[in-house]
Amino acid sequence: MTAGPHPMPGTGEAAGLSPALRRRSVLYERLFAWACLAAVVLPLLLLAVLVASVFIAGLERLEWSFLTGFPSRKWEKAGILPALVGSGGLVVLTACMALPVGVAAAVYLEEYSRPGRVSRLIELNIANLAGVPSVIYGLLGLEVFVRVVGMGRSILAGACTLALLVLPIVIMASREALRTVPDTLREAATGLGATRWQTVRGVVLPMALPGVLTGSILAVSRAMGETAPLIVVGALTYVTFLPDGLDSPFTALPIQIFTWVSRPQRGFLIDAAAGITVLLGLLLVINLTAILLRDRLQRRNS
Repeated sequence: MTAGPHPMPGTGEAAGLSPALRRRSVLYERLFAWACLAAVVLPLLLLAVLVASVFIAGLERLEWSFLTGFPSRKWEKAGILPALVGSGGLVVLTACMALPVGVAAAVYLEEYSRPGRVSRLIELNIANLAGVPSVIYGLLGLEVFVRVVGMGRSILAGACTLALLVLPIVIMASREALRTVPDTLREAATGLGATRWQTVRGVVLPMALPGVLTGSILAVSRAMGETAPLIVVGALTYVTFLPDGLDSPFTALPIQIFTWVSRPQRGFLIDAAAGITVLLGLLLVINLTAILLRDRLQRRNS
């Protein structure tokens, strides 16, 4: 017997509906599509309005003297240079500590560990740590790094605290990137006589590098915007000097913005709006760098 013709798309139960039910079904589908579109557009519009209002409010203070000046008790003379330098130092130190450890942990969990209770327990704890509130990491950093280890309220203690904060995110992002590498590449390298380490170093890591870098940079950019852990660790709110070492007191852009918002003078709200604009600009540059690196590495791998 010859097979009958295949049913065309849209036939079946839907084709057996009455014209009124079909019109109602199409109407519901369109309403659902419009609702989904509104769920995407409305938050973006709200975000654009907020960013534009902040930019307009701080526009008069967005000048070179604001970027190179020190905090002042007069809002028209206040600057953010110590906060910029402190945020830069925190980001660099956090990346130097969190990225090697996070990528190495991801490589071990994906390439070397055997499935079992211990591995599942580690994976569960990493996933749970990624959802812990940032202030808890601040309390942990205050007790461990500031008091027990004796780092004091220094920029090194703040960077160690932020490294703990972003470490679970780096591990999870790196593991997802490693999972995108096809197993056939691993099998081909093994078939050619490569050891497991040679396979990981020469095949797996280069192929997963775009995803690893993207996730890691985005995780570190989150650390730049954190305020609660730095407040708990002891970041200063009024700094008229630049940090001169790892044991130096420090401040950061989120702390400086928080301080200005807390001041009663209305002029400091303009300074805070300008600081928020600078912080958003830095985060945008970091995220854009991650996207460009990912695209460049993907083109090289292809």
